[in-house]
Amino acid sequence: MPAKDVTHTIVKQALEKDGWLITHDPFYLQLDDIDLYIDLAAENLLAAEKNGRWIAVEVKSFLGASTITEFHNALGQFLNYRLALTIKEPKYILYLAVPVNIYNSFFQRQLPRLAAIEYQLKLMVYSIQQQEIIKWIN
Repeated sequence: MPAKDVTHTIVKQALEKDGWLITHDPFYLQLDDIDLYIDLAAENLLAAEKNGRWIAVEVKSFLGASTITEFHNALGQFLNYRLALTIKEPKYILYLAVPVNIYNSFFQRQLPRLAAIEYQLKLMVYSIQQQEIIKWIN
């Protein structure tokens, strides 16, 4: 099983604060002989009466030496995980969790902004300090 991102617990707490029930930590999927581990899966308790809303969240802190390398890795994981979910668990919507400071700086630049549009990234922007979700971007 892969190591958890350093902000994994913060994102988990932020989701719970926002009314989500964590159902998987991690969310394991297998396609053929390939094991995949999405960081978290959750169900929105507030929307449960409306057929529920199910999400999977891949947590990224972008604390590595190169933000663009971190972005390349996150984008590749996101696309592969979304494809696996489509095949195995289509009720889940995948989100990439990114810290607010990275969203406000790096994700406003042309390449990541256009990639987010082109690849239809769904983002969950979170505050490390406040341990809460700042915004959902669909």
